[in-house]
Amino acid sequence: MSYSQKFISRVIALLLAIAFISTNTRPALGQEGITLEDPGVTITFGQTINIHAKIKSALPVKQASLLFRGINEDVTHVESVQVADDGAVSFTYDASLNIIPPFSEVVFWFQATLSDGKTYTSNPNTFFYNDSRFPWRETTRANVTIHWYAGDDAFGAAALDAAGTGMLAMREVIPISLTDPIHVYIYSNPTDLQNTLMLGGEEWVGGHASPKIGVVLVAIAPDASQKINMETKIPHELAHIMLYRALGKNYANQPTWLVEGISSMMEVYPTPDYEVALNSASEKDSLISFDQLCDSFPGDSGSAFLAYAQSRSFVTYIRETYGTSGLNRLISSYSDGQNCEIGATSALGTPLSQLDTRWREDVLGQNTAGVALRNLAPFMLILMLVLIVPLWGTIDMLRQRRLREKSK
Repeated sequence: MSYSQKFISRVIALLLAIAFISTNTRPALGQEGITLEDPGVTITFGQTINIHAKIKSALPVKQASLLFRGINEDVTHVESVQVADDGAVSFTYDASLNIIPPFSEVVFWFQATLSDGKTYTSNPNTFFYNDSRFPWRETTRANVTIHWYAGDDAFGAAALDAAGTGMLAMREVIPISLTDPIHVYIYSNPTDLQNTLMLGGEEWVGGHASPKIGVVLVAIAPDASQKINMETKIPHELAHIMLYRALGKNYANQPTWLVEGISSMMEVYPTPDYEVALNSASEKDSLISFDQLCDSFPGDSGSAFLAYAQSRSFVTYIRETYGTSGLNRLISSYSDGQNCEIGATSALGTPLSQLDTRWREDVLGQNTAGVALRNLAPFMLILMLVLIVPLWGTIDMLRQRRLREKSK
């Protein structure tokens, strides 16, 4: 055997020895962490979510916890779990607490402290908290997917058309994304929707948006009025998602009246009772001042309905008076953290309270005498300027005449 062949043989032998040593000195399972065996989730929608698995480790487990959160949420929930002799763990979450939004993706993992005193974390797993009570159908166009369980194919197609109309209308107000997915779930009646949202019987609620997860829930029956209901409810809820995606964390800085006003303005067929509620409240002098609608809307259905009606009319008035650019300046002003009163001043040169007064006068006809006086003010000023010169000349002429008479 030549020198070169001996050298090659020694190198190969050395590599085999290193591989053998590495293989036989690999740490046993659990010395670098824990693993999960057969992780699973059993969901009874609206009632319970059971998360179970087996924790495998080489060392005994002293203590273990389950951690879970919505994939787009910031708050992580931590629950202690008991570990059986075979490593089995299980936790049943009370879904009626309604902390996990319907149709959201949830991530969960386990942490365990072993007998060596160190805490290890498992790899994460995910599941979707879907409403499995209904036989959902679906249809997709662009980035919007419609889900429904009552109605034919034409029903789903009409819902897609309504969504497209709402997206186009919203794009005229603010730049929006047409690529990120949106899911619209259509319940056939308000009761099914209320049971999903755990709203406690608020019958006036016909829709809900979860902007963080891009999910819209609405109640629309497949009947003769379905087109009107679709073009009212779907664009409204989609506007919340589009506004959230355009503004990000600044969405939370927007006044409630502005967000809901923009969303209501997207409705192709606004609720006819809005006008009735506005006129009635105006006549009774029971309108809600907009500084009271900055943080939230009233809890009772009657006042909440009036708040929606006012917000739609008010935001429409701002857009018609100051243009879409003015509306965008208002959104930007509040995004910068301006308070409710001053934000309007920064964007439009008029405080919110004064905008409120002008809206009441111009749109609802309140204080018509004051409006007329304000409108005539520029003309009265010109008239005064026209008259004051000859009047002053006459006064001066009379004064000069008196002086001459006294001097004689």
